[in-house]
Amino acid sequence: MKNKILVLFLACYLFSLGLVSAQDKEIPAKEISARGIWISVFSGKKVLYSKEGVSNLIAQCKKAKINEIYLQFFQSGNAYYDSKSCDRTKYDAMVKAAGMDTLDLLLREAQENNIRVFAWVNVLSLGKNENADILKKFGSSILTLDQYQRRSKTESNTELDKYYLREDQIFLEPGDPRIEEYILTIINEIINRYPLISGVHLDYIRYPSPVPFVPGSRFKNFGLTYGYGPRNVERFKDKTGLNPLDTLNNEEEYLAWDNWKRQQVTDLVRKISSLVKVKSPDLAVSCAVIPLAERAYTNAFQDWSAWLEEGIVDYVVLMSYTKDNQFAKEIVKSSLGHRGKGKVYIGIGLFLMKNNPDLFFNQYRMVTDLAPDGIVFFSIDDLTDQIIGYLN
Repeated sequence: MKNKILVLFLACYLFSLGLVSAQDKEIPAKEISARGIWISVFSGKKVLYSKEGVSNLIAQCKKAKINEIYLQFFQSGNAYYDSKSCDRTKYDAMVKAAGMDTLDLLLREAQENNIRVFAWVNVLSLGKNENADILKKFGSSILTLDQYQRRSKTESNTELDKYYLREDQIFLEPGDPRIEEYILTIINEIINRYPLISGVHLDYIRYPSPVPFVPGSRFKNFGLTYGYGPRNVERFKDKTGLNPLDTLNNEEEYLAWDNWKRQQVTDLVRKISSLVKVKSPDLAVSCAVIPLAERAYTNAFQDWSAWLEEGIVDYVVLMSYTKDNQFAKEIVKSSLGHRGKGKVYIGIGLFLMKNNPDLFFNQYRMVTDLAPDGIVFFSIDDLTDQIIGYLN
């Protein structure tokens, strides 16, 4: 008996040092009740382009014990659902290929197999879509700008771009009331057209976050910061008498400007959540968020910790995509303390580790041992048979 205990202790110690592979594991990872997968519109599996694609997805989820699907409904201004308000070219192509609305089929089959499906919506990013309907309607005045009055998408090889890595996407300005109306229309369409969804999953619900990042607008001489869309600037000037482009002179004024921008994002989340909960309190509202709470708060003005404290979202999913398992551990440990009235899920970057299953399993085991409220994998294309084997 003593020898068995000694062997088990030694195996656990070697495993913690990475000297024992996942294939040699003797103690299984803890069970997590919510296990999800993101399915992007760019997925090579094209699950919504045929009935077989839907059936294969359900079968793969069951095999991997996945009980939550985060399916992209709206991306870069394009509707991948039955929309009456925005460009539905992509959706029509899916229907034509499959001969039916496969979203309806997926939702029915998922329900029959006790799998919840969430409508994943890219809120403020238009990607690189210069022809988005909202741009045609309002022009560039609805986009957020940096302090140099440039869009977030890289336009040319300027001197500044030698030092800062922008997200290279067009972002809408959350402080522009026209954006609120636009987004709420999309959310309202989805929750009414597809009653079998389990909730709405919000992505890019923040300002752009360039690298390296600066912790607040008062450091704007040393990095890039956004929120200088014309309507947002005018509204702030009307409220405070301050022009954030040229008249902020001290820490208090910069803080007022940063708090204003943070509030624009939070107000949009609150209004989306209210709309969804009026439809049904049982519909969940979740957000994919920058995992480091400080960076999210000071640079992207995404105060997800406060959203959980206030209870305006049910849970957040940390986009904790890294090969550095110690860093992943620190992210998870620090973030679980922000649960508030909600929950914290951990997003694992499967795409980074699909060719190194042992690395994946070590990270997965470490995360589950810290007992988050759920885990979501990015993404379906990287869910190999070997990874599925490790999940069982």
